[in-house]
Amino acid sequence: MNKDSLDRCNQILQHIMEDTSVPRNIRRAAEESRDILSKDGDDLTVRASTVISILDEISNDPNIPIHARTLIWNVLSELESVRD
Repeated sequence: MNKDSLDRCNQILQHIMEDTSVPRNIRRAAEESRDILSKDGDDLTVRASTVISILDEISNDPNIPIHARTLIWNVLSELESVRD
């Protein structure tokens, strides 16, 4: 994963965090995911796997708006390329 992909993921997560139409628990998970991706100490593959599990869980939340679910799927597809 290059820096551009990581920046895109962080921007999308930031957008979700700032969207007041998204439930608080989903914004909190987006913030946690962004913080994990920003850590430099851990291996990128480990960070990506951790974030994938967090985002996969919230993407199945029935209260998530469709636009936020689509954004989360975009982040997941970017992160899946890191794990492979």
